[in-house]
Amino acid sequence: MVIVLERGIPLRDRENLKSFLERNHFKVNEIRGEEETIFGAVGKMSIDPREVEILPGVDRVIPISKPYKMASREFKKEDTIVEIPNNWGQIIKIGGTRVTAIAGPCAVESREQMMEIAKRVSSAGAVLLRGGAYKPRTSPYAFQGMGEEGLKILKEAGDAYGLPIATEIVSVEHIPVMKDLVDVYQIGARNMQNFELLKRVGELEKPVILKR
Repeated sequence: MVIVLERGIPLRDRENLKSFLERNHFKVNEIRGEEETIFGAVGKMSIDPREVEILPGVDRVIPISKPYKMASREFKKEDTIVEIPNNWGQIIKIGGTRVTAIAGPCAVESREQMMEIAKRVSSAGAVLLRGGAYKPRTSPYAFQGMGEEGLKILKEAGDAYGLPIATEIVSVEHIPVMKDLVDVYQIGARNMQNFELLKRVGELEKPVILKR
């Protein structure tokens, strides 16, 4: 549910409201807009919304019955804009009404390949360069990717054309190598149940593409 707070709500009332929701097993996200502040309370509806509406400092309560509550317009009216800096001092913005193109090969195979592809995708209007350095394969005998060398080639090609890079991470073991090179992480469908990987990548404070 979405709880719209009264303007000028005292800090004590704000903290009491948050504690009340957390005691009832809600995860609380505070969002401050230009006109109003809201609490987005995510969890099973274990209490009557009217119990929340009568609390001090609450203006109104909006129950949300839709799935994907945190992505709903009731939860957040403004567009989510993800900002990614490139090495040219520019900010790449993803979200809103603009379509963002991310392009590149399935796998990084050589420096020459990546420099040529970066040139072409940049001239075609893409704003991020993708490429696989670590490839999840069903066969241990298949090409597994170039690893750290491939990451460095991908980064070099992206930097040459002002393109931040996106690549798939398949193991928590790769985080130390990737964290200073990668701008956007991809997590493939087969790793959507790899909860340790999801948690660790979520702590890196970089954008993540979930390929559901």
